Amino acid sequence: MSSIRTEVGAPPVVQHAAAQPVAAEPAAVTGAAAGDPAVLGLPAFAVGSIALGLALVGYVSPAAQGGALPIIFAMTGLGLLIATVWAAALGQTMVATIFGLFSGFWLSYTVLIVGLNHNWFAVPAADVQHTVALFLISWAVIMAALTIATLRLPVAYTAVIALVVVALVLLIFGTLDTNTTINKIAGYVTLVFGALGIYLFMGAASVAGGGPPYPVGEPVMKE
Repeated sequence: MSSIRTEVGAPPVVQHAAAQPVAAEPAAVTGAAAGDPAVLGLPAFAVGSIALGLALVGYVSPAAQGGALPIIFAMTGLGLLIATVWAAALGQTMVATIFGLFSGFWLSYTVLIVGLNHNWFAVPAADVQHTVALFLISWAVIMAALTIATLRLPVAYTAVIALVVVALVLLIFGTLDTNTTINKIAGYVTLVFGALGIYLFMGAASVAGGGPPYPVGEPVMKE
């Protein structure tokens, strides 16, 4: 999500495509409606990823992992929602789609964890494990489809979403097997896509400040 004013779009994505001839660019938006929602969406995505990654790798105890939720809800979920509305207002359909899906993921993750901890959904204790797995499987399928949908974007954007899929799949196995080692590996993968999100944000910020875009790679599919 760096400077793509096209029907493609972090994730995330995005407005670096202005420097990458990967898709036709509509006329630039000017005036009050102008801007790049990636400069908000990308850091919002990255900070939640870092918080979740640190929780998964054991920076805090398992009992304290809910400490990541304020960041995940108040900044990542809501920040991405704002970026989604911004992108939609600019007519950036794919950017809005990606930001909107990630907003939905982070917000629903918060509802899942808080809801299970407070028994909002009346899920029997014996079914909590598979309830979490259901959540992870559902999102892994959608994110895998989103990965394919971004193959015409510069590869850095596709890589972010592909890494999200990897982390989700690892968490599925870690949840069903009650395997903390697999969950830790998922945490490290989460930190990696968080770091990539920061890189893409810095590129978007550079463009927004009048500087050059950062390299984001060629798209996997060019036709």
